[in-house]
Amino acid sequence: MLQAPSGLETRPTSDRLRETLFNVLAPRIEDAIFLDLYAGSGAVGIEALSRSAREAIFVEKAEPALKAIRGNLASLGIRGGYALEPRSVAAALKRLSEQGRTADIVFLDPPYSQNAEYATSLGLLGGACRSLLAPDAIVIAEHEKRMNLDPEYGALHRYRVLKQGDAALSFLKQV
Repeated sequence: MLQAPSGLETRPTSDRLRETLFNVLAPRIEDAIFLDLYAGSGAVGIEALSRSAREAIFVEKAEPALKAIRGNLASLGIRGGYALEPRSVAAALKRLSEQGRTADIVFLDPPYSQNAEYATSLGLLGGACRSLLAPDAIVIAEHEKRMNLDPEYGALHRYRVLKQGDAALSFLKQV
């Protein structure tokens, strides 16, 4: 069982929704570079590693969440194939982009109370930090089912929405 930081700010992706996500990603996950934004406990990035992603990059600024990620990686014996970016998502996206890094799959799940984070993150990924996305990269945003994300953010266009329970996954790609 993975550790999760205490408090209401971190809302883990449900097991069922995570299973749905990885069923959709199955053909793409092997050898992918997986960017886990607002990583929380790191469960989604760790799942990507367990399904043969080449690397998971965990972006999280909250110290209790970073402690949980480190503890979860250690308890599972994961010693490599990952990087921690202990800063805000906007700062991490800019930093990774400036370093010339690319990602094949980007997953973001900001706290539902911070709706502006969706526009900020997706706007950067579709705009100033677009070089961070591999040519056929996909971006998946987990959000409340009743929340409607914009159909496009710069070069990113939504092509699919999966709803499950109170949550939804919006899939975006470059066009």
